Amino acid sequence: MNPVKNIILDVDGTLWNTTEVVAVAWNRAIQADGRTEVTVDGARLRTLFGKPMDVIGKELFTEISGKVREELLDSCCRYEQEALYEEKETLLYPNVSKTIQNLVQKQQKKLFIVSNCQTGYIELFLEKNNLGSYITDFECFGNTGLSKGENISLLMGRNKIPVSECVYVGDTAGDYEAAKEAGVPFLFAAYGFGSVTGTEQIQDFAELLRK
Repeated sequence: MNPVKNIILDVDGTLWNTTEVVAVAWNRAIQADGRTEVTVDGARLRTLFGKPMDVIGKELFTEISGKVREELLDSCCRYEQEALYEEKETLLYPNVSKTIQNLVQKQQKKLFIVSNCQTGYIELFLEKNNLGSYITDFECFGNTGLSKGENISLLMGRNKIPVSECVYVGDTAGDYEAAKEAGVPFLFAAYGFGSVTGTEQIQDFAELLRK
């Protein structure tokens, strides 16, 4: 891979792992709602995170539909946001914070985020981890309703990022397909949630300093 000036990052499974905290929060929301007996755990969420929120809702809450499912998913997200704000332990993967700082301050790279998350989630991530000043721009499914590949292209367009000068870093096959859709190189975060073969990978986030 040629040296890149712009790095576009996924969030869940790439920058941090919130699944155990989120599972507890979602179970509280589900119990409070009372319209389904579904329960979730971290392992189940790791198979779902990275997909658009509407797809997660359909796969998880199969016995309810339409507005009821939307209401429950919205409730889960509210409980999730509260739990993440209150969580005292770091949820970042090793070396993420320092590497982000070094990429921007020492290597003068520009960092971006594109995720399939709900509106407000990236803002929460940046605020909680004091990383907002290092991220040039971000986009998500909750803001646009677009696929991850389309959001990568949207972000690249408004920031005038040439394909030859960027890479998308993610941890699932869906991330790989999104990068292909946008026509950008992909770097697989092998420590994350998913499995991807036949592409360049990193075993630790700090390896980005050598890309």
